[in-house]
Amino acid sequence: MSQFYAVMWSVRPGTEEEVRELFRNYGRPDPVVRENGQETGRLLSTQVFMKDNTVVRVMEFEGEPRAIFSHLQRQEAVRDLEEKLNEYLASPRDMSSPEAAQKFFRETGMECLLARRHDK
Repeated sequence: MSQFYAVMWSVRPGTEEEVRELFRNYGRPDPVVRENGQETGRLLSTQVFMKDNTVVRVMEFEGEPRAIFSHLQRQEAVRDLEEKLNEYLASPRDMSSPEAAQKFFRETGMECLLARRHDK
């Protein structure tokens, strides 16, 4: 069963076009999460929304959330994007260590109230 996780942050007003460009050129992280050579999870989808200077990133995944986030932190495409985003953030954040990144995700994370799929 898939789970959803979202984070929300603000970029400095006037930098919205630069942020759009960063996401247009965002690489693709490996969707398969492995621990000790075994698949333990999978990133199913990612959506990014922006309204004015507020950005919301939604991830759909299968597996243990901590394993998913650790996996994403090791992905070059993700690290590159996060580093470039820092220049445009309204409030600085520290992503220099796993603990600091976890603090950011705890503070900006959003509770999923409803995830509904309408299959055939």
